[in-house]
Amino acid sequence: MASNIGNFLVQSLLNAAFGGVTYTPPATIFVALFTVAPTSLTAGTGGTEVTGGGYARAAVANNTTNFPSISGTTRVKTTGANITFTTPSANWGTVTAFAFYDASSGGNYLGGGDLTSSKTINAGDTVTFNTGNLTITVS
Repeated sequence: MASNIGNFLVQSLLNAAFGGVTYTPPATIFVALFTVAPTSLTAGTGGTEVTGGGYARAAVANNTTNFPSISGTTRVKTTGANITFTTPSANWGTVTAFAFYDASSGGNYLGGGDLTSSKTINAGDTVTFNTGNLTITVS
């Protein structure tokens, strides 16, 4: 899946590394699903997030179990556990993209990207991204 880190996170990390401005990572990362991908993968603007049918962003504890540490020259962070959404009570439509946020609604866009292939989500479906299936890349 193509992905990018968001402007908010880039600026926060640069300000922390160069300037000593404190950045406190969120205790929980929220994964959002989109039927129309954000038009800016760095700003997270535009696009259409899923709504209705019991949809809620998936809450994932921000720790090294769910987001394992990386080292060496890699610039890709991969999820370390399955991420499961609530079971839809109505059709969610065709999901084409995902995003990471620091809040259950609104919040700061941390990054996201397009899915390798879109998926139609109907009422009663199980919506799970298996370990390693969501990544965020610093390019």
